[in-house]
Amino acid sequence: MAEQTELRRQLIASAQALSAAGLNKGTAGNLSVRCVEDGVDGYLITPTGMDYATLEPEDIVFLALADRDGQAPKGRRKPSSEWRFHRDVYAARSEAGAIVHTHSPFAVTLSCLRRDIPPFHYMIARFGGDTVRCSAYATFGTQALSDAALAALVDRSACLLANHGMLLFGSKLERAVALAIELEALCEQYWRACQLGAPVLLDADEMAVVLDKFSTYGQQ
Repeated sequence: MAEQTELRRQLIASAQALSAAGLNKGTAGNLSVRCVEDGVDGYLITPTGMDYATLEPEDIVFLALADRDGQAPKGRRKPSSEWRFHRDVYAARSEAGAIVHTHSPFAVTLSCLRRDIPPFHYMIARFGGDTVRCSAYATFGTQALSDAALAALVDRSACLLANHGMLLFGSKLERAVALAIELEALCEQYWRACQLGAPVLLDADEMAVVLDKFSTYGQQ
């Protein structure tokens, strides 16, 4: 139980860190982390409609992966309205240990243009491909949005959600938060470059080289 309480505290700290970094404001966005509780495979997720600054460990919601209706069996809060894409990403991607969704300014700006982020910078490869895709639009909190997100995440660890924001996963909570900050920085850089004209894009051959190098990048 102490381990679960600590994981809940880490989730709150991560949510607050994203707010401090300017990636979410107020009640926007949501985070989750994969876990096992009482022998049940599932995930801890931030509650719906609560400012991260006010959260306590008891406010974090546990949902089983087998849960199809988002009704937590116990606890005092309802889960984020976006629990569906958290559940579906965990079910589809075994490498996902934590998920971050933000309404960060530059990710939202680009998502409203409904365009993929092209290989204007080699760090795009950080997210698994030579683009960061933008999903099709669907109403927030719906299964349609989850389906669109999963399609945009094929062979990727991040995507934009049309007219909405960003979604990504990492192997651990700390990594997912770091990747979210990194993706927002790339969104800002791409937006700034576009103010001066059409950015020069890296070609497929170069991105293939970069993707190969990223397979052994960092501390293994």
